[in-house]
Amino acid sequence: MHTDVKVLFDNLWQNYVEVTPSAKSVHKLLGTSQLDNIINDHIALRTFNIDKVNLEKLAAHFIALGYKECGEYHFEAKKLYAKHYEHADTSLPKVFISELLLDKCSDYLRETITALVEQIPESAVTADNFLYSGTHWQVSQATYEKLLAESEYAAWVAAWGYRANHFTVSVNDLHSFKTLEQVNETLKNAGYLLNTSGGEIKGTPEVFLEQSSTLADLHPVKFSDTTATIPSCFYEFARRYPMANGNLYTGFVAASADKIFESTNAR
Repeated sequence: MHTDVKVLFDNLWQNYVEVTPSAKSVHKLLGTSQLDNIINDHIALRTFNIDKVNLEKLAAHFIALGYKECGEYHFEAKKLYAKHYEHADTSLPKVFISELLLDKCSDYLRETITALVEQIPESAVTADNFLYSGTHWQVSQATYEKLLAESEYAAWVAAWGYRANHFTVSVNDLHSFKTLEQVNETLKNAGYLLNTSGGEIKGTPEVFLEQSSTLADLHPVKFSDTTATIPSCFYEFARRYPMANGNLYTGFVAASADKIFESTNAR
């Protein structure tokens, strides 16, 4: 397990931008002013509810660094369960971890994913680099396509493995932009495609959180039989609002997160 939380996030970021080159250019676009320090609101990770690699196993890496569990979320239609974690040092990103509930999926999907996870050495899961270690298996393009027909989530993890699914710009910490609408307009004017599922902006001030995201980059992946260009990772933007007690809301809104998951859908 990592001893330095900043090193962990640096490694997660480097691994993420390798397959999400647009993130670097978005960074430059939004950080035009000297005052704009791009703060990461949260990252998200995906896994399966198999004991070896379940949500708790991924969370252990963050809990060892002082993170605490703060909320849980259910996504019935996507067959997902998630939790989010926060650190006492509020300058550190929040962490959102989800897992696909294989018992609710088809026999084909469950057996295919179980066979992939069986190839991960037990020691790999607790290793420092597990959260950005990618795939520990090989999968064919046909298998990817068949998984994709049932669950975009399962297909994404089969293709990309363990890495940050997205990073998130904290709009509250931008000086050149006051609203999420302004961020979205700047992105669209620069040619970025946004996830419009559920509207460009998911959430409202009334639920204390507004979110938007780019569509995932299209990036080559090596399957066992060929190399193909598929959706990789995306960049999210979050604006948080103060609750009645004056503190900014730090949780997540399941109805909005449900649509954010679709940022990795095929275009």
